[in-house]
Amino acid sequence: MGFTQLYETFKALDNPGFWQNTYIQFYNAWFYEGRWVRYFEGLLTTLEVTVMALALGVILGVVVAVIRTAPDQQRLGNRNPVLGIINLICKVYVTGLRGTPMMVPLRIMGLVIFASNRNKTLIGALSLGINSGAYVAEIIRGGLMSLDPGQAEAGRSLGLGYFDTMRFIVIPQAFKAILPSLGNEFITLLKDTSLINVIGGKEVVYFAQAIITKTYQPMMPYLITAVMYLILVLIFTWLQGKLERRLRQSDRR
Repeated sequence: MGFTQLYETFKALDNPGFWQNTYIQFYNAWFYEGRWVRYFEGLLTTLEVTVMALALGVILGVVVAVIRTAPDQQRLGNRNPVLGIINLICKVYVTGLRGTPMMVPLRIMGLVIFASNRNKTLIGALSLGINSGAYVAEIIRGGLMSLDPGQAEAGRSLGLGYFDTMRFIVIPQAFKAILPSLGNEFITLLKDTSLINVIGGKEVVYFAQAIITKTYQPMMPYLITAVMYLILVLIFTWLQGKLERRLRQSDRR
């Protein structure tokens, strides 16, 4: 007996039981009129937004972290005033975004600054990436500050400048220490993509809500959405663990 035949059989019952009613709701939320396709359309948008936001967040995070640690590397009496101003701007950026709910900058970007732009996926990725950059910056800064200062001094003794020392010596070593925190930030970013539906972003939650307006049965669409997010998180957690084990093995060689 196929899914549709089973659905018709249960639906014809005068008083379906708990499991029969659960199957009817699942069929309406997933199979009816090919609604499962809509979930995967939203899932594709979710992954697209996550990748774009992650790339932007890491780029911003690295730049801000390097700038914020630069004053600590300068000698007393030889401070660069321009770098001090840029460092202050970075502090305001990090403090401002870490101190406000994600929904606030998202609404400002989507409903005020880019209100006339219809590409809500790109706007959502931009907003999430800028917000994530503040958290990534602090994660990377913590990793850079945890390293032995002798690493940077060794780079300078070889004639490397500050940014070359960071690029070739310090950041590669800090990456191993900050990988677990970066992985957690990535998972948080993945789940935060569900917020872009408030500005019209068509991700998984958006389509789940659209299906609810037709079935008037909210439990199953939200449960399906939760399972899809859970599977993604488990996959990325497994990949992160595999990368961490490989890095630990490279240290033993």
